[in-house]
Formats: sequence, structure tokens, C-alpha cells
Amino acid sequence: MESEPAIFAGAVFSLFGGGLLAWTVTCVRRHRPVAQGVSPVASATLASVVAVLALAAGTWCFTRL
Repeated sequence: MESEPAIFAGAVFSLFGGGLLAWTVTCVRRHRPVAQGVSPVASATLASVVAVLALAAGTWCFTRL
């Protein structure tokens, strides 16, 4: 019963992190900005860090089952 919230949170974090990482990689490969009005390097770096942190949080949630 207690594992259901961990599964849900892990899935949400993993999907968000994976989607953000895929979006960032796609934008960088096409030489497009990840965020409008921000330095391309800064926005790609920040988005990558947030994506990796979300994936790490999802992994941590799954290890708590």
C-alpha cells in the first residue's frame, strides 16, 4: 500500500526528466534555443541539470519500494 505513491512519484519524475532531456538534446542538435530570450549555453546547461536531477529523483523513488 505504501509503495503506490513511490511508484507514482518515480514515474512522474522519470517521465519529466526523460522528456526534458530528449527536448534539450533535440534543440541542441538542431542549433535552436532551449528557452527563448536566454543564452543558448545557459539554457541548455540548466535544462540538462534539471533533467538529470529529475531522473535521479525518480531513481531514488524507485529504490524506496
